[in-house]
Amino acid sequence: MPQLLNPRRQQLPDHVASYVREMIISGKVRAGDFVRIDPIADALGISTTPVREGLLALRSEGFVEMVPRRGFVVAPFSKQDVRDLFWAQAQLAGELAARAAKNATAPQIAELERILHEHQSAITEGDAQRIAALGHAFHRGINLIACSPRLAGLLGSVVTNHPNRFYASIEGRLATTQEEHPLLLDALRKHAWKRARTLMEKHILGGADQLITELEQLGLWDTGAEAQAV
Repeated sequence: MPQLLNPRRQQLPDHVASYVREMIISGKVRAGDFVRIDPIADALGISTTPVREGLLALRSEGFVEMVPRRGFVVAPFSKQDVRDLFWAQAQLAGELAARAAKNATAPQIAELERILHEHQSAITEGDAQRIAALGHAFHRGINLIACSPRLAGLLGSVVTNHPNRFYASIEGRLATTQEEHPLLLDALRKHAWKRARTLMEKHILGGADQLITELEQLGLWDTGAEAQAV
């Protein structure tokens, strides 16, 4: 019988990938910077093996490159890369929202209303952890109502490339979310599937604009270089 892998051992590389991905997209490390294995292992309190595995996963996603005998280096990351990631998410999430609008029952709508109420309370209290968790719960609830697990799985693979905790903390994004989540819920309640799709796509794509603006303020991109690239 083959030996079963330790579930925690399987999750550690994913944790590393998420940690480094967040560093890259938030501008904490820039294109050309080396990502050292030992400091990451120390920061996360783990061994170097899952760190290497996580960085190899990021290489397959295009976030880092491997330099022979020197290690991993951050790959260039452009505004268009950000827009592409959010565009892919918007298409999948929009379709799931449309399907959810066709399927939604009264108890399911009531559960989404409860989540939105708690989300608003978390915003009022400034509880960043609950804000992120409840925002995720709202979108997850819509995806479950859609009853399309394979499509939701594809969406999940795209979302792993997003710095959700980072852009969810942007004040302007929270204000937009407070406006758009109730509109989405209203479309679901009325089974207005076309409107649900449009609202979800707009909601997701707006996150790209907010994130790009924030990263520009952090000086992630050289404005002159970006202009020449276009």
